Amino acid sequence: MKSLVVYCHPCPDSFSAAMKQTIMAALAASGHEVRLIDLYDEEFDPVMSAPERRRYHDAGANEQPVRDHIAAIRWCDTLVFVYPTWWYGLPAMLKGWLDRVWVPHVTFVMPTATSPIRPNMQHIRRLAAVTTCGAPWSVSKLVGEPGKKTILRGIRALCAPGCKTLYLAHYKMDTVSESALKSYLSRIERKICKFARD
Repeated sequence: MKSLVVYCHPCPDSFSAAMKQTIMAALAASGHEVRLIDLYDEEFDPVMSAPERRRYHDAGANEQPVRDHIAAIRWCDTLVFVYPTWWYGLPAMLKGWLDRVWVPHVTFVMPTATSPIRPNMQHIRRLAAVTTCGAPWSVSKLVGEPGKKTILRGIRALCAPGCKTLYLAHYKMDTVSESALKSYLSRIERKICKFARD
């Protein structure tokens, strides 16, 4: 089993960093080979350039600017996103990664006049998103949790039929206690271990 963790937070001493470490340890303890993409650490450029956009639909050429990242998503059968929810959605860095890496002919087959878009990442059989939210649960639900939908609906649609999913979120991050954060890390560990072994 091969797990890719895609991590997005600028601060190495953040709670998100603690979540990342907990997740990677739980995956390894469950027998997974684990690789990490740390978007801020590697200074990933989330901005799609004009030349890149013009080659977006060109098979092969559209892979070149992000070929190492494409190799990583082709390698894994388990994909875990770890990030803070900002303005109810994905951080710009992570959204830019999806824009630039999940390109046509690699992750999906382009639709035609007679056929719909078709998934091309059927080797991914587990998909998880682990996050924190400043807003309360009720407000997050009212807004619609667009980040959750992007991953568990949009990305999920390109993965294997019956792809197993997991979403974990801790709400009201700005006011929770230290003990609540420790409890959340314990919950992450339990849930990821079960998710990885099922």
